[in-house]
Amino acid sequence: MLDKINRLKEEIAALTASDAAAVEALRIKYLSKKGSVSLLFNDFREVAPQDKKAIGQALNELKTMATEKINSLRESTETTDAATDGLDLTRTASPIALGTRHPLSIVREEIIAIFRRLGFTIAEGPEIEDDWHVFSSLNFAPDHPARDMQDTFFINREPDVLLRTHTSSVQSRVMERQKPPIRIICPGRVYRNEAISARAHCFFHQVEALYVDKNVSFADLKQTLLYFAQEMFGPETQIRLRPSYFPFTEPSAEMDISCNLCGGKGCSFCKGTGWVEILGCGMVDPNVLEACGIDPNVYSGFALGMGVERITNLKYQVKDLRMFSENDQRFLEEFQAAH
Repeated sequence: MLDKINRLKEEIAALTASDAAAVEALRIKYLSKKGSVSLLFNDFREVAPQDKKAIGQALNELKTMATEKINSLRESTETTDAATDGLDLTRTASPIALGTRHPLSIVREEIIAIFRRLGFTIAEGPEIEDDWHVFSSLNFAPDHPARDMQDTFFINREPDVLLRTHTSSVQSRVMERQKPPIRIICPGRVYRNEAISARAHCFFHQVEALYVDKNVSFADLKQTLLYFAQEMFGPETQIRLRPSYFPFTEPSAEMDISCNLCGGKGCSFCKGTGWVEILGCGMVDPNVLEACGIDPNVYSGFALGMGVERITNLKYQVKDLRMFSENDQRFLEEFQAAH
């Protein structure tokens, strides 16, 4: 048996390996349960008692030698593989295309950045809302058409739980819990029961702003709107305000900007008028302030709201609203240089 041990020592001393796989194969061959060294330990039981001490010592030396040799070979192959550390050898050879932010996200962040420069902060609220915050607190009459099933997605009718139709619900929530001055911007997704087409969708995105303080006037609103329009569409942009009606503002107006394609001269995009509508606005109705616990005799305010899709259409001339939600990679790749 001593002869077998000595032959294995010579064999193990001469071992070489070029990579980690070869080292593992040698470990299995010599040190696994069925390896050459382990089998000799099994044969040790048949050794004569007077020889056990010498042979046992030789076996232990053999096992130690084999273990150290395998470890040495493993270290040498790891040094060899160091040049490829950090490389994913399973990665495809094809270039990986860069991603891009969604056009609605690009425009949304641009709108928020403009209002932040005016001191507005972001406020957010739930998309699943109740009747009070979506309609009643905002001065909607009990029989207003917006409360009908054909206009609003109701989850429960008693009590009324619904998907918010505008982010004005965030404004009413903030006014309930915060004392003026209030200067917030409310971006978010809203839902309306619309037939999906190139010009309408059952969900879209809004950004609304609210400013409530003492002595807030319509002149403050107009100056804010002019600043926003010129920051968003260029310093030459002009605005005009047309009288309108919204339940939660009085007086109310819709704002147009001079067409950024024809410069106000008239084209097919602005239908020859030179103007394009982009948002609604007005002074907060005293009934809304009172419903939210703010004294309308002390405070006044203005509110405005716009569709992010509408602003994106004006900036990038996207003709079909459905493109924003279809995840067509060809469409999204057009905006790689937009941010």
